[in-house]
Amino acid sequence: MKFFNYIRESFTSLSNIRDHIDTEAAERNIRTNVYFKGPNILILAFSIVIASVGLNINSTAVIIGAMLVSPLMGPIIGLGLSGGINDASLFRDSVWNLLIMVLISLAASALYFLISPLDLANPTELEARTSPSIFDVLIALFGGAAGILELSRKDKGTVISGVAIATALMPPLCTAGYGIAHLSGHFFFGAMGLFTINAVFIALASYVGVKIFKFKEAPFVDEKKAKRTRAVAGVIVMLIIAASVWSAVRIVRMNNFEISAEEFVAANRTLDKAYIYDYNVDGYHRTLEVKVAGRKLSDEALSSLTLKALAYGINADELTVTENNTEVDDASRDRIVTIFENNEREIARRDARIHYLEEKVDSVEIFSALSDRIAREVSVQYPAVSEVYLARGRAVSADSLTVTPRTTVLIRTAGPMPDKERAKLKEWLSVRLDDPSAEIIIRQ
Repeated sequence: MKFFNYIRESFTSLSNIRDHIDTEAAERNIRTNVYFKGPNILILAFSIVIASVGLNINSTAVIIGAMLVSPLMGPIIGLGLSGGINDASLFRDSVWNLLIMVLISLAASALYFLISPLDLANPTELEARTSPSIFDVLIALFGGAAGILELSRKDKGTVISGVAIATALMPPLCTAGYGIAHLSGHFFFGAMGLFTINAVFIALASYVGVKIFKFKEAPFVDEKKAKRTRAVAGVIVMLIIAASVWSAVRIVRMNNFEISAEEFVAANRTLDKAYIYDYNVDGYHRTLEVKVAGRKLSDEALSSLTLKALAYGINADELTVTENNTEVDDASRDRIVTIFENNEREIARRDARIHYLEEKVDSVEIFSALSDRIAREVSVQYPAVSEVYLARGRAVSADSLTVTPRTTVLIRTAGPMPDKERAKLKEWLSVRLDDPSAEIIIRQ
C-alpha cells in the first residue's frame, strides 16, 4: 500500500503545474504582444521578405530564420486569451492587429515575388504550403497548447521559438503573396487555408489553456454588460470550435480519400490486357483519374473496376478512366508491365532516399540556426566570452564501441571566469540546448 501511495504522490508531484504558473504575468505579456505598432511593423515586413526569399530558393534554413523573427503569434494567442477571460475589447484589438499583420504580410510577399528575378521550375517549398493535412491541425493544436503553457509558466524557456517554427504561420502567408503576384488561385487559397487552420487551432488551444489555468476574468461594472459579453464570447468560441471540427473532419476525409485511391491503384495495376500507368488524385474535390495503356477495356472490365473502386470508398462518379489504347501481344504487355513496376520501385527507392537526405539537411539547418542564436545570446549575457563553437556529432565509447549522439560546446574567454559563473553558464547552455548530456568546455 505504501508503494502505491508513493507512486501516486510521485505522479502527482511530477504532473503538478499549478505551482509553476503565473497567470497575471502571462496576461500582461500576451496583451503586450497583441498590439502591432512601431518596430514590429518593420520586423514583420523584414521577416516576410526573408521567408519569401527562402521559399523562392527552396532554403529551409532561411525559412526557419524568418519564423523565429516573426511577431505573428501575438494577436492569435490574444484571441484565445480574450475568449477565455471574456474581454471584448481585447478580442477586437486582437482581430484588428491580426488583420493588419496579414495584410502587410500579403503586400510585402506579393511585392517581393513581383520584382524577384528568380522563377523556380519546381517550387517545392511553395507547393508544400498549399495542401493542409490533419498533421497541420495536430501541430497547430498542440503547438498552441505548448505556447500558452510556456507563456503562463514562471520560468520561461525556449518553447515559443519552437512553436513559431512548428506551427509555421509565416510561410503560408508568403505563399499566398506568391499566389497574388502570379494570379494563382491554387497557391493563394491553398496557403490561406493552411494559415487559417493554424491560426484557428492555435487560438483554440490558447483558449482552452486560459480556462484550465483559471486566468482572472475581465472586470465589469455593469452586470448586464457582463452577461452580454459572456454570451457573445461563448457564441464566438462555439463558432470557432464548430469551424475547427468541420475543418478537421474535412481534412481527415480528404486524406482518407487520397490514401484509399493510392491503395486502389496499387492493388489494380493490371487490368486484363491493359495496365494503369499513371493516376491523378484530388482529395479536395474527391476525384481519381486513372490512365490506362494497352487493349481497350470492355464494358465488363470497366464495371468490374468501378465495383473494385467502390470497395475502397470511391464512388463511380469520383472515378475517371482515361484510356490510351494500344494493341499488344501478351509478351509485349508483360514486358511493359515489368518496366512500369521496375520504374515504380526505383522511384520509390529514390523518393525514400531523398526524404532521408532532406531530413538530415533539415536537422543540420535547424541546429545551425539554433547555434547562431545561442552564440549571440552567450556573447550578450557573458561579456567575458570571446568565441563560441557548437558542434553535433557522434561519440564512440572505447570500452563497448557504442556510438551515441553528442553535442559539444567550446567556449573561449578573454580572461579568467569565476567557477560560479562557469557553472551557471554550463547549466544555462544545457537547458538552452535541451541536452543534459552536452559536453561543455570552457577555456581561456
